[in-house]
Amino acid sequence: MKRFLLVIAAIVAAMLIIAVFLFLARAGGGILKGRKALSEETLFKQAQADEAGGNLVKAKEEYQRLIKDYPQGRDVLDSEKGIWAMNIKLLFSTIETPDSKIYEVQPQDTLVKIAKNNGTTVDLITKANSLSSDLIRPGMKLKISTAKFSVLVDKSQNTLTLKANDEIFKVYRVSTGLNNSTPIGTFKVTVKLVDPTWYKAGAVVPPGSPKNILGTRWLGLSAQGYGIHGTTEPESIGKQVTAGCVRMINNEVEELYTILPQGAEVTIVD
Repeated sequence: MKRFLLVIAAIVAAMLIIAVFLFLARAGGGILKGRKALSEETLFKQAQADEAGGNLVKAKEEYQRLIKDYPQGRDVLDSEKGIWAMNIKLLFSTIETPDSKIYEVQPQDTLVKIAKNNGTTVDLITKANSLSSDLIRPGMKLKISTAKFSVLVDKSQNTLTLKANDEIFKVYRVSTGLNNSTPIGTFKVTVKLVDPTWYKAGAVVPPGSPKNILGTRWLGLSAQGYGIHGTTEPESIGKQVTAGCVRMINNEVEELYTILPQGAEVTIVD
């Protein structure tokens, strides 16, 4: 009889332990869930603070962590935009990244030569090194981007995705052709113009004119007559309204112009 009672007592004790464990697990899950939400908010605020303070690498890492840890979080879209913003700021800064190198200027070097040899642009070298002119001297150390940039235009979404080594670098909203008139395929950037003149039927519209729909930059494509350009109608962005070209807000096409070298690949899909 005594042995039987001991067995019953042991079973009851085990059941109590299991009940307590389940209670704590449920309560702990709720606590952890609450902490997770607080952690998401805190991490997002910290990323914003580091961005504002110029700690770009740390801010990017925090935005990336937000997306990884909270893929369904309320701040995921803002975190994506944060990563894109950090990508551009880092590219345009003197801060070294895995996709850059430090180059020592050699005798007979020019920015044009250095840019061509490294598949980048004079504008990007100038901006990333805070150069006030094209004058360089032997022995100077320059940050050079080693990333291979390309573009993917999605007509159905009216988006232009800038890629670095096939990884998403930044996504822009654009306008594409009315009645599906933007050609599909893979093309090359063949011509780059600052403040382009617009040659339309029966008229020549000079740079700076409010009637010049090309805006401040032109990146001509190997599809003759088509290109990526700015606009004097920013309200049209995100719509299919152009004669076939890809239209961007001026400050964004200027950004893209700085980054993309001649020969860069542009893929357009339906």
